[in-house]
Amino acid sequence: MKKELLEAIATLAGTVIGAGILGIPYIVQKTGFMVGLAYIIIIGLSVMIVNLCLGEVVLRTEGKHQLTGYAQKYLGKYGKWLMTFSMVVGIYGALTAYTIGEGSSFSAIFGGSSIVYGLIFFAIMMVLIAIGLKAIERSEIILNILKISTFAVIVFLALSSKFFDFSNLSQVNLSNMFLPYGVILFAFLGAAAIPELKEELEKNKKDLKKAIVFGSLIPLIIYAIFTFIVIAVNGASTTEIATIGFGELFGKNMLIIVNIFAIITMATSFVALGLALREMYEYDFKLKNYIAFGLVGIVPLAIFLSGWHSFVNTLGITGAVAGGIEGILLILMFWKAKKLGKRKPEYEIKINKFVGSLLIAIFIAGIVYVVANLAGFI
Repeated sequence: MKKELLEAIATLAGTVIGAGILGIPYIVQKTGFMVGLAYIIIIGLSVMIVNLCLGEVVLRTEGKHQLTGYAQKYLGKYGKWLMTFSMVVGIYGALTAYTIGEGSSFSAIFGGSSIVYGLIFFAIMMVLIAIGLKAIERSEIILNILKISTFAVIVFLALSSKFFDFSNLSQVNLSNMFLPYGVILFAFLGAAAIPELKEELEKNKKDLKKAIVFGSLIPLIIYAIFTFIVIAVNGASTTEIATIGFGELFGKNMLIIVNIFAIITMATSFVALGLALREMYEYDFKLKNYIAFGLVGIVPLAIFLSGWHSFVNTLGITGAVAGGIEGILLILMFWKAKKLGKRKPEYEIKINKFVGSLLIAIFIAGIVYVVANLAGFI
């Protein structure tokens, strides 16, 4: 496999696999593993289809844009502002969740204040965002190798441990049937990285389809295995940040290993999403780079310092609302780009109106559920 393709796959998978993986076991345990596994597979494949739609949109369009620029081109100014809202809420929610999660992970290993560790992590990540795309290209493959290697060690140790219990996987609670939706959708969000993949594959644009397929399937497989392992081991004791409770059960060495996995996972995604947001401000709103950089950092920092430290709630609300709006707009953009795109794409996919409309209906239902839940109607 060519180096550029590997880098592109690593960029997408690294963007997708972030804080979401750490929240999935906790929320799935609330409803039951088999129900949660169905959510992981269905949402994962649905998001892959939407990502492929976006890939075709990117290839049909001349020039550099982020999601907001494509939305304006094909859906007009209202589409641009809706996508801006979705992208800003989604990425700011993600960056906030990563800062919360990293602080807790470092605190679990070394002790001390999770807030201080979160701020140190945040500062380092912002430096990498300032460096730009090259920082991602050079680090993603190495970091993803470390991530997968650490993940493999976790799986091996868990499967061979005395704590592994299949009976933990048989529990079902249908009263929480819709609870996993927002967190799991959040865990698969990474569309903002696809315009970056086009840049990485500048000389081999035909490989974009492969990059999207592999970059979308890798997270699905890892989420399913990780959720299986954590729930089988921890059962009802699964913690909001899965690696903390998992590591504490096995002792200090495992606590270090699983939280290193968590730290690497969130760090790769933080940089990719932060850069995508910076590019949105620069490419689509024509802001100077230092202003764009400042806007990326100030909001999640302010939310974190305000005292909001609810990890799973951040994931669920962000995923359902921002992810739902984004998914709807991407499908509408795809249909429009088929008619209005100015260049012949290196690949084309066929999504009929029924499938696209079904996906839109699911995204709308998810938004309504979360908003109604927040308002106290559910």
